[in-house]
Amino acid sequence: MQPLIDNARMFGQRPEEFARLAEGQSPDVLFITCSDSRVVPALITGARPGELFELRTAGNIVPPHALEHPTSEAATIEYAVEVLGVKDIVVCGHSHCGAVGAVVRGDDLAAVPAVRDWLAHAADQPKCDDPADPTVAEAVQNHVLAQVLRLRSYPCIERRLAEGRLGLHAWFYEVHTGTVRQHRAETDTFETL
Repeated sequence: MQPLIDNARMFGQRPEEFARLAEGQSPDVLFITCSDSRVVPALITGARPGELFELRTAGNIVPPHALEHPTSEAATIEYAVEVLGVKDIVVCGHSHCGAVGAVVRGDDLAAVPAVRDWLAHAADQPKCDDPADPTVAEAVQNHVLAQVLRLRSYPCIERRLAEGRLGLHAWFYEVHTGTVRQHRAETDTFETL
């Protein structure tokens, strides 16, 4: 914990770098990714404070849109699109994902019922030819595509897409190499950026 505290103390020693942030935020991108500590959106993208609006959930799950039962995730998505006017949304999954791996393997999650119930929102079980593969790459990539598809059911996103004012992107980050791949619709493959 001490290195984190030391850095936090030094971080505030550069007020001139952060003064403009007090005026508000206008990020162009909503970046939806996993809560996994190995996935750091600003590090991956090189974004500075104020450039990314982030939504981090276990397994980068986008829950179904339901007005009668709003979620924090739905509120974040709606705010990013309607208030901040983001131009792009990236859903970024990652290799070695414990959440997607648990879904694919059918792990017994009785000891962590909140996790079990959250992972039930993962949509269909992601296709995976080799559930023993520790990277679960195929499953994560399929899972990311399912989350992008689910985003399309959100009214604010559906409207912005129809207006041509929003782009949706499916990314896959390899924890063990640092490589980022983007889904290409024309080939239906994830290719290196």
